[in-house]
Amino acid sequence: MRRPTPSSLLFTALSCASITACAAPTPPATTLFTDVTATHVPADAELHALDAALLDADGDGDLDVAVAVENGANRLYLNDGAGKLSQTPGAFGSIAGDNEHVRVADFNGDGHLDVVFVAEDTEQHNLFLGDGKGGFTRVSERLPATSQANAVAVGDVNGDGLPDIVVGNTTEGKEGVAQPFLWLNDRARPGWFIDASISHLPAIDVQAQGIVLADLDGDGDLDMAIASQDPINRLLLNDGGGRFTDATDRLGKQVPTETREVHALDANGDGRLDLVFFNLTSNNRDWDKDPQTRLLINQGNARFKDETRTRLPTHRFSSWGGTVVDFNHDGHPDLVVSAIDVPGFVPLQVRAWQNDGKGNFSDVTAKVIPAATVGRSWSMARGDLDGDGKQDLFIGGWQSQARLLLSRP
Repeated sequence: MRRPTPSSLLFTALSCASITACAAPTPPATTLFTDVTATHVPADAELHALDAALLDADGDGDLDVAVAVENGANRLYLNDGAGKLSQTPGAFGSIAGDNEHVRVADFNGDGHLDVVFVAEDTEQHNLFLGDGKGGFTRVSERLPATSQANAVAVGDVNGDGLPDIVVGNTTEGKEGVAQPFLWLNDRARPGWFIDASISHLPAIDVQAQGIVLADLDGDGDLDMAIASQDPINRLLLNDGGGRFTDATDRLGKQVPTETREVHALDANGDGRLDLVFFNLTSNNRDWDKDPQTRLLINQGNARFKDETRTRLPTHRFSSWGGTVVDFNHDGHPDLVVSAIDVPGFVPLQVRAWQNDGKGNFSDVTAKVIPAATVGRSWSMARGDLDGDGKQDLFIGGWQSQARLLLSRP
């Protein structure tokens, strides 16, 4: 991410009471999530924890947290089994980078989860192999290229049983084309990667900020949706062998957006995956594009219709991230959305939107999210951190305390 305009940060001194977008209903005594940040997450109010991924790094049966840190060393937080996190210094080395996103998978097939980070300004992506005991070895030479990247996704795109890597690139401040990368896991040497970008991807220029791999056309392989800051979001369809064609026209007419993340979910319960895009008005500059979150409903065969107006709450805050989670345990996917008031980069309360089971979402923030869960919230990771069988949320932040919400029993 490009740093916010320094002059606009002066607005962060304003109290939420003076910002209309900060207003929220008085919360009930209890909410579906409990904010345990103060007791369960290492304190660092200035940390740029832009993304996180959950994995059992030390083999003790609970989920730990790998954190992508902008302008710092990436972090590993180990879990005590009840959701209390502690930092393991130097787990991913001490090299500071402009780290944007992180994903995990067993890349080398040894039964232990590994971690890949992508970076923007420092243009150095890093791959770490896990030993299953909390230790990681840097093997970044196995990645075939460097770039200015803002997005990463992992999944088996060619059906060989090995996880591959897709990297979304940008060219802010540079000449050239922002071509995504597709790195196929080498069958002869699992955990090494072959650059198949030219042979397997269409030649496109997309300023990628987020990527999701999901079976969007129902043919059993992983397709690709790309969130772009400019000019339009993209849809690529997989032929089953990891070769993608540009099918962006199937997204329908797009409202101009500066999109930061895209997620796949079956919003209306028809068995087809829909797409939700989280957007900004600008990267903390003037009011520019409409930051309204967009929901595109799959009409079949990966042909989408924008049904935002009738299905989502309207809003004017910007959102750098969010997640899909069934927070009320009714079997339908709900949405948790980060919120920042722009211009001004003012921290806001994280939002919760409940699905009625038919793909219509209503704002239930006061019933779900504690009033204390305020920050410049970024990307989120979900999983059962305290072992109660329910999904919890680790919420990243930009120069803002990373937060942990545990689902109530």
